[in-house]
Amino acid sequence: MSDHVRQAVVDFRPGGGGIARRELAASRISAARSALANCQLCALRCGANRLAEGRGPCGAGLDTSYFTAQLESGDELQLTPTFAIALSGCNLRCKFCITGESSWNPRAGRLLDIPTVVRCAIKALEKGARSIMVLGGEPTIHCPALLSLVSTLPDSARLAIKTNGYYTLEARELLGGLFDDWVIDYKFGNNTCAASVAMAQDYLPVLHENLAWAATSSHLIIRHLLLPGHVDCCWQPIARWIATNIPDVELNLNLAYWPAWQALRCNGIGRLLSDDERRKALVISREFSLNLIQ
Repeated sequence: MSDHVRQAVVDFRPGGGGIARRELAASRISAARSALANCQLCALRCGANRLAEGRGPCGAGLDTSYFTAQLESGDELQLTPTFAIALSGCNLRCKFCITGESSWNPRAGRLLDIPTVVRCAIKALEKGARSIMVLGGEPTIHCPALLSLVSTLPDSARLAIKTNGYYTLEARELLGGLFDDWVIDYKFGNNTCAASVAMAQDYLPVLHENLAWAATSSHLIIRHLLLPGHVDCCWQPIARWIATNIPDVELNLNLAYWPAWQALRCNGIGRLLSDDERRKALVISREFSLNLIQ
């Protein structure tokens, strides 16, 4: 973590004291916009000039769209109900993505109207929402819009970001110290599965670096969606890495896989989990004494 991001983490205090989150976010918008001239926000490091309508593998440009902004209750209990803002477009191509059509398309939905979305978020908080969560798609590929959004949301709100963890130091420098909770998907336990199912290159080194950073700079929740046929190759090494490196982290193990989007076209994941796979996954979690949450 760079010195100025570390200081931002120290200085920001949700609900009062230190640098106001909105002020901190606003101070980084210009740098985030400039970074789009040679985009290095995700681990693909495509270098697209998004200021000049260049688009890399994710297809994202200068403008940001969103496909939902609504109250949801399917997330972790400590965050629920949450007002979830889903930004369109993603840097991965997970064949099983439950919102694939919108998540893969950066133009899905409508252009992000920040004042309107913020008004809806504030109303949700007034009615009892416990948090505001920004997700996708993948939110970290939209750092300028994300910072603009955070700079307008109440400093007192509990703010979470849900991400696939496939972002870079450049993105961390822009987003560090702004979120109370980082919810990160730990999807694959090896690079081969990550490449074949999600088209992610050098997945594990990137993810492990970002998990370690999030664990020391904020409240981290890890999610893992158990895939059929991936208990031994993915879940077991994931469980081992977590137990070895961040053993106390909160982990949401999802055993309700559904073969969505293009899963039927991908060998091995076009079916539901078996009862044996669910049982084995829970046995592994107990063997490694993982801190499972709902």
